[in-house]
Amino acid sequence: MILLFQAQPDATSSLISTIIMFLAIFLIFYFLIIRPQQKRAKEHQKLISSLKKGDKVITSSGIHGKVVGLDDKTVLIEVDDGVKIKFEKAAIAVVTREGQG
Repeated sequence: MILLFQAQPDATSSLISTIIMFLAIFLIFYFLIIRPQQKRAKEHQKLISSLKKGDKVITSSGIHGKVVGLDDKTVLIEVDDGVKIKFEKAAIAVVTREGQG
């Protein structure tokens, strides 16, 4: 009987250790998953907002072309002589400025 009462941990210390464990897990998720994703999204938004005519771009589907027109949400890309395709700005993955090759 005496051993049973000694084996039970204190309820408040158990609760505190559980809260600390959940906090540690949340911090790990934040620094390894959430924060880097927010940083990438912010960089992509900056890339999209800096688009201008004449930029060479690569879309997320792998299509290479040159920006010939811009709207609020869309971009017109010339992929070949006279062939123009309209894409959402969010589909732009890489921007290469005209002078960079």
